[in-house]
Amino acid sequence: QVQLVESGGGLVQAGGSLRLSCAASGSTFSSLRMAWFRQAPGKEREFVGAISWSVWYAESVKGRFTISRDDAKNTLYLQMDSLKPEDTAVYFCTANNNYYSSYVRRADEYDYWGQGTQVTVSS
Repeated sequence: QVQLVESGGGLVQAGGSLRLSCAASGSTFSSLRMAWFRQAPGKEREFVGAISWSVWYAESVKGRFTISRDDAKNTLYLQMDSLKPEDTAVYFCTANNNYYSSYVRRADEYDYWGQGTQVTVSS
């Protein structure tokens, strides 16, 4: 069982930056595929980015967001720059054991989820 705890959300003005963190425990972190999803009010949960043997991004965040991991600290990060009001959502950290799977963008591919952290971008 993997436990995930996100932190770093908050309120920021458009054009600003935030860095989210996700602390993992309960498994060998380096063998996990890790990802970020987000969910805005009234919308479905959507893929933001994932990292394992490669890095993948949603088109809506490519060039603005950077996903990274520190395996020594069992921590996943999401650096968010040039934030827009449409980035407002609850951001979720998620993981699975399918490190080499071709499926990275579907929420149902992930087995472990954090509780989420709110990101609000004001215009």
